[in-house]
Amino acid sequence: MDTERIMVLFVRYTGRLFAVAALVALAGCAVLESTGSGPAAEAPTFRVGDRWVYRAQDGFRVPVVWDETHEVIATGPDGITVRVAQKGPTVDNVRTERWATPGRVLAGALFDTETRRFSPALDRYAFPLQQGQAWNQWVDNYDESARKDGRINRYVRVRGWEKISTPAGTFDAIALRVTMRLDDEEFWREATTCNYLLWYAPAVRGTVREEKDAEYREKGDPMDGMASIRSQHATIELVQFTAGR
Repeated sequence: MDTERIMVLFVRYTGRLFAVAALVALAGCAVLESTGSGPAAEAPTFRVGDRWVYRAQDGFRVPVVWDETHEVIATGPDGITVRVAQKGPTVDNVRTERWATPGRVLAGALFDTETRRFSPALDRYAFPLQQGQAWNQWVDNYDESARKDGRINRYVRVRGWEKISTPAGTFDAIALRVTMRLDDEEFWREATTCNYLLWYAPAVRGTVREEKDAEYREKGDPMDGMASIRSQHATIELVQFTAGR
């Protein structure tokens, strides 16, 4: 059984906060999926005006669709500011992310369109990215949408290089498997567990494709047949990248 399958199963069927942390040990004794080797992906240099346009959908039989635009609007000693706008038939919102350095997020989304303030910064990408690299992070955060504090666990494993075709073209991209346990547990349900696969392409200083699945389990007597509820099934693909000046 490969590393990624172990991670998904282990997080899915445990209801404890130590679940994702234990994956570090599991990953060390498993076999990775076969992907191409290559050089490390170094940290990018962002410029004001860098702009990524994505096409996204989330759902099953009748998915929600939207276009998502990310644009760097400021850079400086205090970090990088990115404006994120989502627009579709049933989607219309704008938010702002703040990055301390490339890959390190001070404020931004983790699961959906929420804005979270992280302390310490969330290591979205631990540059330089290299095949076999992994990191496991517990992060305190304040969810501005839910207006509450929490703590999430995020584990990332870097797979290797692949050729990824998107509406914006074909790119050499390094794949990252992300497994998360969120902080949204309630008296009637377990916390959400997320299983994401991202492809980061140095040529565009960002992801070119993302596949995102998430679910949570209802609490109760096992004899009642606790349900597993799928809460996310999304695909995001790059449509256009414009470099800033």
